[in-house]
Amino acid sequence: MIAQFNIPPTVICGTGAFSQLAAQAQRLGLTRVLLVTDAFMVKSGLGLRAEVNLREAGIASATFAGVQPDPSEQNVLDGLALYRESGAQGVVAVGGGSPIDCAKVIAMLATNPLPLRQYMGRNKVGQPGVPLIAIPTTAGTGSEVTKAAVITDPVNDVKMLLMDPRLVPTVALVDFELTMSMPAALTAAVGVDTLTHGIEAYVSRLASPMTDALALACIEKVGRHLETAWREPGDRDAREGMMLAATQGGMAFANSSVCLVHGMSRPVGALFHVPHGISNAMLLPAVTRYSLPGATARYATVARTLGWANAGASDAAAAAALVPGLEALNRRLEIPRLGAYPGLTESRFFQVADKMAGDALASGSPGNNPVVPDAAAIVALYRDAW
Repeated sequence: MIAQFNIPPTVICGTGAFSQLAAQAQRLGLTRVLLVTDAFMVKSGLGLRAEVNLREAGIASATFAGVQPDPSEQNVLDGLALYRESGAQGVVAVGGGSPIDCAKVIAMLATNPLPLRQYMGRNKVGQPGVPLIAIPTTAGTGSEVTKAAVITDPVNDVKMLLMDPRLVPTVALVDFELTMSMPAALTAAVGVDTLTHGIEAYVSRLASPMTDALALACIEKVGRHLETAWREPGDRDAREGMMLAATQGGMAFANSSVCLVHGMSRPVGALFHVPHGISNAMLLPAVTRYSLPGATARYATVARTLGWANAGASDAAAAAALVPGLEALNRRLEIPRLGAYPGLTESRFFQVADKMAGDALASGSPGNNPVVPDAAAIVALYRDAW
């Protein structure tokens, strides 16, 4: 098979990688940048650290801190306006997946015409964007190394998925120390999100030997480090392991595609504003149960890699251990079932289940699943997860 593989030209990992921001901006010839972040990063002081790091090297910056969770098209347009007004030459993203996704699209639109919606789907971007330096602060989305961005269209209640090599950041600075202050609930949510990336990348119909190696490395690290990072937030080895897992999982899924979990998760976020990592985690056991017959050997390898099945167990026995293991992991991490999530009501949720199923299929992700569903099967899976 022929498989395309896209990652940032420069990835710097390890303690203190954040301090390389100014040096990398200088290497790219930038003298003025737009810093894209959110209110929490500003309050935490990390946004100011980035500004100071740049200013000490003679690089001016304008800060756009208006990114909201699950960034909207208006967030992108507001950031783009400031980019143009400030005379920036490139973009720096500091934060979780939301600021990084927003920054990717701002950098792309700096050289490509509006409207944004025309880029929804795969390989729709005509021109390279301006340089983008991505600095993740959560060990979860992997957005710092992917060619994907998800932007919410509030008018149509859908999350627009953009997939194009021209969205890949120019530089990723992966510094696990930036995740040390993550609260337990966020550690759990983004951690299971990382696991979902590894699993879906590995069982995807578009998986390749390059993505397999990264996906399994991601899965193994999550199995070894997630619960420790959740219980003992100051454990540096666990935090570093989860940061590497997130980056490896991002590299894997961006080049083999996510599958049904993500396809079903995006509409839940668009309509009910459930954080992406939480909705993935709540859907993962039910979708895995449905998908097992389509890739039993691969799911068995996942279970063995997580340490939930013996090396000598048959594929059938190992795969059968995976769903109970995922359900137990969610319980230990205090991640609720879909029906127990605050603010979700059964009547409202299933009133729009047909729309969510249609939106999931329209995203294209379910087509890469080991078992490809129709709309009725997706509605039934929402019911199973409830």
